[in-house]
Amino acid sequence: MEDFFNSVAEFLQSSPELAIQIIKTLVIILVLWIIRSLTLRIVNKKVESKKTVYKWRKNLTYVTAVLGIILVSQIWFSALDNLSTYFGLLSAGIAIALKDPITDLVAWLFIIWRKPFDVGDRIELGQSKGDVIDIRPFKFTILEIGNWVDADQSTGRVIHIPNHKVFSEHMANYTSDFEFIWNEIGIMVTFESDWKKAKEILDEIAHDESKDFIERAKQQIKNAAKSYLIEYRYLTPIVYTDVKDSGVMLSIRYLTDPRRRRGTAQAIWERALDEFANHDAIDLAYPTIRVFNNPKEGKEGTKPKAEA
Repeated sequence: MEDFFNSVAEFLQSSPELAIQIIKTLVIILVLWIIRSLTLRIVNKKVESKKTVYKWRKNLTYVTAVLGIILVSQIWFSALDNLSTYFGLLSAGIAIALKDPITDLVAWLFIIWRKPFDVGDRIELGQSKGDVIDIRPFKFTILEIGNWVDADQSTGRVIHIPNHKVFSEHMANYTSDFEFIWNEIGIMVTFESDWKKAKEILDEIAHDESKDFIERAKQQIKNAAKSYLIEYRYLTPIVYTDVKDSGVMLSIRYLTDPRRRRGTAQAIWERALDEFANHDAIDLAYPTIRVFNNPKEGKEGTKPKAEA
């Protein structure tokens, strides 16, 4: 160890300018690290939201890294002109050899600046759907939903997607600006059922299950309209009537939270089943085969006329 320290001392004495540059570099790194650590400690004490703490940690890392590079570059390069010239010559080769990583960096800046999605948003990009749990310079990470799991619930898989995919794949955001989605449930009753009564029951259930979302959705529509041409005339649930091969289809259309889509559908179905069980004039329909005897069962005006 003594020989090592002696060698270092001789080196620093022979190159005093280099020694000053090394010391300045270490001081800059130490100061930036201390500032970042103290700031994070304050944020952890003052902020309860995990999402906000995560954003502070990520942004502080990026800011300190960029500042460190700029300050250290000014020490080790005689002038910024030389630095820009160096990077200008180097960038031509890098642009060809590292096309995808460079595009990832550009896409990362686009994500940070334009915010097509943020950490915590539920998105669909190409064939992948999930909740965004991390955004980095070269990739972002989602916690997958759907796939082999029925409805929009988590599979437990973590998917890493290169940032440049935002430029080449279509993307849907479930929660940005307008945090609700329209969901539909089709409930079919037999032709012989009292479909008007069934429709009345379903309409009451849908209004009751979605009442918590409607007022918040109205306010969000106003906010989203400032950035997008979004206009909904009605936000209240509605039950549509249609005729299918096996019966009368009653389709419930209602607003819901994307993360509560399966839960609200379950609540509506369970209440509908309970209500229908209490009404003898309502039966759920399913594919059946029946024989229709028109002379006996048909209306008077549709029965065949007797031969003379």
